[in-house]
Amino acid sequence: MNESITLPLWLFSLLAGLAGWAALVLLLAPGMRWFFRRRINTVIRQIGDRLHVDLPSFKLTRRQVLIDRVFHDAKVQAAAALRARESGEPLGEVWRRVDRYAREIVPSFNAYLYFRIGYAMARWLARTLYRVRIGYVDEAALAKIDPHSTVVFVINHRSNMDYVLVAFLAAERATLSFAVGEWARIWPLQQLVRAMGAYFVRRNSGDALYRTVLSCYVQMASAAGVTQAVFPEGGLSIDGRLRPPKFGLLDYMLKNFDERSTEGKRDLVFIPVGINYDRVLEDRSQLLKLRPQAARPGKLHGVGIAAGFALRNLRQTLSGGWHRFGYACVNFGTPFSMRAHALQRGLHFPALDETARRAEVGSVAARLMEAIGRIVPVLPVSLVASVMLRDPQQAWSELELKAAAHARMRELAAYGAHLYIPRQDHDYAFGVGLRMLTLRHIVTEEAGLYRPVPGELEVLAYYANAIAHLDADSRPTGT
Repeated sequence: MNESITLPLWLFSLLAGLAGWAALVLLLAPGMRWFFRRRINTVIRQIGDRLHVDLPSFKLTRRQVLIDRVFHDAKVQAAAALRARESGEPLGEVWRRVDRYAREIVPSFNAYLYFRIGYAMARWLARTLYRVRIGYVDEAALAKIDPHSTVVFVINHRSNMDYVLVAFLAAERATLSFAVGEWARIWPLQQLVRAMGAYFVRRNSGDALYRTVLSCYVQMASAAGVTQAVFPEGGLSIDGRLRPPKFGLLDYMLKNFDERSTEGKRDLVFIPVGINYDRVLEDRSQLLKLRPQAARPGKLHGVGIAAGFALRNLRQTLSGGWHRFGYACVNFGTPFSMRAHALQRGLHFPALDETARRAEVGSVAARLMEAIGRIVPVLPVSLVASVMLRDPQQAWSELELKAAAHARMRELAAYGAHLYIPRQDHDYAFGVGLRMLTLRHIVTEEAGLYRPVPGELEVLAYYANAIAHLDADSRPTGT
């Protein structure tokens, strides 16, 4: 009974590994699942009581269940069968591709991660970089939205900070599901993005099978009442202006939209959101896209630029001269009900053919972009930039420039633009804009006179272009 048994090292290692695996699967994993499920349920109860955020059951459904629903959807299966017939591929291979597409698209929302970690990180990052403000909100119209509607925030796209800013500001009303481009499909960012409820979209994909799978998921989420956030422009603004809308995702949402007010039929309500920044972190990199032949910095040079940028801001922070990156402001406009629109125009989207439906979706997209443009906030930097760009060769005294800025504010207010005036002080707003431009060496001051730096006119135009659509007189062109 007391005899020792000798085992080869490889066999002992194998047995120890199997024992560890059994302990993990049979003992630790169930306990960890119970622990985290309890934490998640606690968070869900708290946000329901404190924030009055109603989480759709769709968002709490296991990811594998949603993947299976997408995979077995009748339209997806029909598209797979058609692809197999047309290409000659084995049906099993096409099904594997469908499964891969579904796993790529479907998120894995985690309420604990969203509200306990994601919200805190978004709030910290936004407030660290900017003075974050909510400007205009059409509270009366928002209060009239049917709580059983599917709400979609449609937003102008100026910076990748848009995701952080809108999610942070909307977190006390809803959990947003963003459509995120392929740029975020890197480890570990893609796991975090999925856990926050976002889904990945391949921009400009020409694969009909992929578009069918994506369309299926978007329609499922819309029918289930998932609050979504969409950037109709399809990408960041390159020159600061609003871009023409792309309406692929809108088309997916509207393709099967049923305007009939019967039980179980949700209205689809679009809320236009306008965003503006005193400083866009990607401004110069976006402007480079206007010159495809221009030399791009290499990776090492790019790292050096980023490090220098960080050191300069750290030095300003330590010396007390850092003012963050100015203001970041978000406006929420008047909701647009698709049910009311469809009934008014006598439309029934499921009955329209492809051409007629896309024409109507294009009309809706143009109307939404117009609504977004009307509520883009006028911030200090855009205000001062638009004044100085009217005559880039002029040298201004501070008094002359201030008078011109005040006149510009009156013009924009008369046009119905939404000006964000910090501290309700027009002089202070002018001072903030001028200070930001001089600190960045976009505007120079010599002997008490201010003028744009000749080599920075393109950057100055970028910020002026953010409000160029707000009246007929402000049409900066840059260089």
